[in-house]
Amino acid sequence: MDLWQWLVDAALLLALVAAVPGWLLLRRRILSRNGGTFELAHRVRADQPGHGWVLGLGRYHGDRLEWFRIFSLGFRASRSWPRRDLAFSSTREPDAEERVSLFAGHLIVQCQTPDGLVELAMSSNALVGLQSWLEAAPPGEARRPA
Repeated sequence: MDLWQWLVDAALLLALVAAVPGWLLLRRRILSRNGGTFELAHRVRADQPGHGWVLGLGRYHGDRLEWFRIFSLGFRASRSWPRRDLAFSSTREPDAEERVSLFAGHLIVQCQTPDGLVELAMSSNALVGLQSWLEAAPPGEARRPA
């Protein structure tokens, strides 16, 4: 293989490596453009204490709370919870193992859904926003009991 072919391959590889972080930043900007987004981690596996957390972004979209993985290239929400199915249960501080996996200063929020317990991690300001959003359901909307 000639030297110029190696240089072209190296340049293409370098462009690809630089494009992925750029795409992640652009994706976050596009998801956040209408407001209502916040840092939100979701515990996808609860089989081991302190493990199973995935960092992401939360977004209020109509009557749904959408969760997007932070290191994903797509624009589709990884999880989504309707407001009528989400009931706030409690908060707790993360333990030592969880602090390593989560954003700094986040609280763990436990919510009940028809499918069971959902654990989310967010800042205290985002928690106030979540509680306000849950309480601000449109008049006459049937809510599931907590």
